[in-house]
Amino acid sequence: MHFPNLFSQVRINKLTLKNRIVMTAMHLGYTPQGEVTDRLVEFYAARAIGGVALIIVGGCVIDEHGGMASMIRISDDSSIPGLARLVRSVKKRGAKIAAQLYQAGRYAHSSMIGGRKPFSASAVRSRLTGETPRALELEEIPQVQDKFSLAALRAKKAGFDAIEILGSAGYLISQFLSPITNLRRDRYGGSLENRMRFGIEVAEKVRNIVGPEYPVIMRLAGNDFMPGGNSNKEARIFAAELEKAGIDTFNVTGGWHETRIPQLSTFVPPGAFVYLARGIRSAVSVPVIASNRINDPHVAEAILREGSADMVTMARALIADPNLPHKAMEGKEEQIYHCIACNQGCFDNIFRLKPVECMVNPVAGLESEIKISRTSRKKSVLVIGGGPAGMKTACTAAERGNSVTIVEKNNRLGGQLLLNAMIPGRKELVRAATDLVNNLKALGVNILLNREADRKLVRDMAPDVVILATGAVPLIPQIPGIGKRSVIHAWDLLSGREKAGKRVVVVGGNAVGLETALYLAHQGTISPEVLFFLMANRAESQDTIQDLLKKGNKDITVLEMREKAGQDIGSSTRWTVMAELKRLGVKLMTGTEAKEITQEGLLIERAGKSSLLAADSVVVAAGARPLNGLKKQLEDLVPQIHVVGDAVEPRNALLAIKEGFFAGLKV
Repeated sequence: MHFPNLFSQVRINKLTLKNRIVMTAMHLGYTPQGEVTDRLVEFYAARAIGGVALIIVGGCVIDEHGGMASMIRISDDSSIPGLARLVRSVKKRGAKIAAQLYQAGRYAHSSMIGGRKPFSASAVRSRLTGETPRALELEEIPQVQDKFSLAALRAKKAGFDAIEILGSAGYLISQFLSPITNLRRDRYGGSLENRMRFGIEVAEKVRNIVGPEYPVIMRLAGNDFMPGGNSNKEARIFAAELEKAGIDTFNVTGGWHETRIPQLSTFVPPGAFVYLARGIRSAVSVPVIASNRINDPHVAEAILREGSADMVTMARALIADPNLPHKAMEGKEEQIYHCIACNQGCFDNIFRLKPVECMVNPVAGLESEIKISRTSRKKSVLVIGGGPAGMKTACTAAERGNSVTIVEKNNRLGGQLLLNAMIPGRKELVRAATDLVNNLKALGVNILLNREADRKLVRDMAPDVVILATGAVPLIPQIPGIGKRSVIHAWDLLSGREKAGKRVVVVGGNAVGLETALYLAHQGTISPEVLFFLMANRAESQDTIQDLLKKGNKDITVLEMREKAGQDIGSSTRWTVMAELKRLGVKLMTGTEAKEITQEGLLIERAGKSSLLAADSVVVAAGARPLNGLKKQLEDLVPQIHVVGDAVEPRNALLAIKEGFFAGLKV
């Protein structure tokens, strides 16, 4: 077996799991009224078919005060029949299933809980919602705890194999545990012993109502990553007491929603927070699950082999590829579509109050509507352009049984995804291209590189269908003087075709411009390997190491005409990009217009005042325009032509891949 630890059995209380992959709870937006829908059922059924051992569904709201109306409801008995339907569907496909019990406390927004005022341990303002909750009265606390236990009983009646209590991420139990949000002076506040009391009593009440053999999991923050909050030291003490109260397994994550430490973006290395699970495991005797940024079976196997945890979670990894477990078990791990932590379709959608999608898996959330069926007539399909849209079209058309050829003028498939290889914190996006290439090969698609597609090539190949995925070309802004000196386009810089001098001005504060600035700002900083060497050998002081990490060899300024930069970056990622730019000393000038490029640099206008920015290099990141002129040349040669991706209109990879997928379904 390729992954002997990952695909070995494990027990949670009396429950046996067939492998060690757990799909963690994640708000999906598939239950707009809080009731189980066909969309939710089919989404989780696909993951069960794909081979995951345990699916944790949630958050499941335990009362009317603790969550959004669009979250799964488990607050009264009327929810049981729908939940039972979901349970039957998942179990029928071979997976076990648990319900996560959710109470947000001060993270609930009054507008989303019927105008009610959220409650918490104390009246401490939430940076997430901007609201100040009311403090629970002493006599109210047992009533709230009972809501957890009654919800657990409903889960058991609905047939769930286990329940998970949400005690992490800054939600209600975390709020009682933390000295930041718990300012109480009664038996639930003050000392760590008192602050632990609320969560421990919840665990005890849940255990008492479900019985001794029913599995109870606690989702626990291994470190709050909040200044003045709890570290792994306090989390270990809490976990040890929770085990005594009846918790069978700990699902360990890190951070609150308010933390300034990235938890789930591409800036977080795969498995970065496994050490938190290892810390909890040292304090308890029950199984421990490691979480966050585990998206590959090799990473998961190493975690288990090294004894850092007993199980691993995959949430977005299984949104991206529900068949990841089976592919890994069957030795087809190269065909896995990996989650690349782009957040474009999952977290960014949730913040926009939209249902979850996935950049690399356009079927995610549409399992009840879309089936990739074999075509009734095999066609010859020619895809022109090897970017993400073209590759996804080719994969989908080939899955349907067509004969597919993809032509790319460069020596490598991947298109603009490949530019991320040079951008710190974005390198993993290249994996999306690698995964598509691997699947093209597995599906037998004919790949022609270093070939410029033209009318003659198409006439000679005589395909039934042509897909134009020719992408876009950079826009060159009409700035006076742009032809008088060398101006570098951001794409040329990121592809390695050009290099910049010491003083650099980037014109354009969009995603490409900011990411180009990140690339430049990291030049001259120390590598992770050198950092480890210096730290391990105590060769330099902490201050010196910090300087080496944040001081590169370039002076970089980014200009943006609008008042806010990075508006085309999703909200879950933008703050991490901006924080990294600030750390590296990149100067960001918004509300600034480039007026003229000179030999000395760039004349700018800001707030009605003109000035000169000295620059050795001017880098342009002013957007792109579609490249689709070939369409008219081919209209009389091919009966069916589709244009996809940036060749239609430049947009993000999620939309480009989705468009390619649906084009592939049509042929």
